[in-house]
Amino acid sequence: MNPTPKRLSFKAMGSFCEIQLVDESRIRAKNVSKQLAGEVARLEQKYSRFRDDSFLSEINCSAGNKLGLAIDDETQALFDHALNCFEQSDGLFDITAGALNQIWDFRKALVPSQAQIDAALAHIGLNKISCKDSHIHLPRGMQIDFGGIVKEYAADSVARLARSLGVEHGLVNLGGDFSVIGPQPENKPWTVGISSPISESSIIAKIDLSKGGLASSGDYERFFMHEGKRYSHILNPMTGYPSAGLRAVSIAANLCSVAGSVATIAMLKNEAEAKVWLDDSGLGYVYMDSEGVIADAGLNSRELDET
Repeated sequence: MNPTPKRLSFKAMGSFCEIQLVDESRIRAKNVSKQLAGEVARLEQKYSRFRDDSFLSEINCSAGNKLGLAIDDETQALFDHALNCFEQSDGLFDITAGALNQIWDFRKALVPSQAQIDAALAHIGLNKISCKDSHIHLPRGMQIDFGGIVKEYAADSVARLARSLGVEHGLVNLGGDFSVIGPQPENKPWTVGISSPISESSIIAKIDLSKGGLASSGDYERFFMHEGKRYSHILNPMTGYPSAGLRAVSIAANLCSVAGSVATIAMLKNEAEAKVWLDDSGLGYVYMDSEGVIADAGLNSRELDET
């Protein structure tokens, strides 16, 4: 009889998180789970834009410093991933777009003026940042935000750590971004439900994962209606306005971080371009378009190579 998965639930990175491990020893599973949750806490402390003591805040405070700021290999790798996403998306995926979050208030449902948007756009553009020789240089007035990639990176990091600790069967769920430590006993997959952007109580798909990762993005988490128009929290860094395309998309890939970047770029594109982007990616996906139509390709049958 296979042991029941041990679950550790906690709040991190502004999300509900859960780690499931299958181990004959409940004590060992509990101790490993705490180490894994500690890894999530470490990354949140290091890269949270909401903490004044985070390394990310230190980076942003260095803006305008001609000497730049020394960064470690982990931060360099995150920046390199962000730059790759920026280039692949022709500038749509941009970690410097935080200036737009300061002028769009989704709680008060206020649309900023064009003058405010133009002023914010002047401080956006990842190509304006230099990151070389283990130093990062931000122009004055610019900031970066790893929020669009760090949760997926954390899911992959936790899965790698778990495997290094000898865990063979487990699943990491960080706010709906998943990374497989290993399949359930007897090579059974983990089944993940994809929530509907229209109704939280229903799902649009069930995905079987044996390895790799799954990430989702949608425009339903934060939005408001103004003069009959819907404004979502997914902001286009080139126009300064919310994107209007797919309602939601989920991607399966070899890594959660890869799945997350592909999903985010799909949400930033217009609907027609997003569908082409998803098909060209070669990855398994499911999405809901603006008309509520659900489409998927290869989510349960595609083999994912573990990295």
